[in-house]
Amino acid sequence: MVGEATDTRTRTTGHPGVGRVLVVIPTYNEADNVSTIVGRVRRAAPGVEILVADDNSPDGTGVVADALARADGQVHVLHREGKQGLGAAYLAGFAWAAERGYDAVVEMDADGSHAPEDLPRLLDAARDADVVIGSRWTRGARVVNWPLRRLLLSRCGNLYARLALGMPVSDATGGYRVYRLSALAEIDLGSVCSQGYSFQVELSRLAHRAGVRIVEVPITFAERERGDSKMSPLIVVEALWRITGWAVQDRRVAVRRSLHGTPDGQVRWP
Repeated sequence: MVGEATDTRTRTTGHPGVGRVLVVIPTYNEADNVSTIVGRVRRAAPGVEILVADDNSPDGTGVVADALARADGQVHVLHREGKQGLGAAYLAGFAWAAERGYDAVVEMDADGSHAPEDLPRLLDAARDADVVIGSRWTRGARVVNWPLRRLLLSRCGNLYARLALGMPVSDATGGYRVYRLSALAEIDLGSVCSQGYSFQVELSRLAHRAGVRIVEVPITFAERERGDSKMSPLIVVEALWRITGWAVQDRRVAVRRSLHGTPDGQVRWP
């Protein structure tokens, strides 16, 4: 059974114009990083709360997170049964936030690649948007200490996703995001079945199809300094396979629409 998250209610200020904010940080073997990232978030955005969603890390990440939660009522921990993947961890975090009445939820990696110091700017943008993507590939962004092969993989993958799916998003695979809970309510999260890069692309696609307002904010992205990357060839293959499948599905819908139309002339997605 999935462990219950600590849920110490505290009086927090949230973020002006956004409301109560929960930063969801999925972890698996991040004992060397979780204290640092939680501390940086608390300093950068004191009004937000944090949920560490730990997948039963064998290195004791969950124990470290529990200690942080005992010391700070704005930090919570969700203990999960085992390594179930990034997408499943975020979906569990979204549900946790919805059940407790938060107004917005943030996706953030535990390894420090997403600078918490950029968070206030992302939250500021959320005042007038439903989804905010911290983008590595928009003007003003910086990518630090990435090898050339990772740069090319990300740029080419995002270009393919943008062209194949017709989304006006330059960083569909980016995992530093703010979602308003009202926007997540418009997205069919029950249909999400992907992980890793493809999870972020799938949510971008569903948000775009739902008609919610998406904006991108430039960030500084840095390669992790401690611990092992969770990136693998399988994640890349999954992303390419799913993007291609979604593109084919969308083209079929477009063809059916052009042949049959709809009573009011509006686009209808199945």
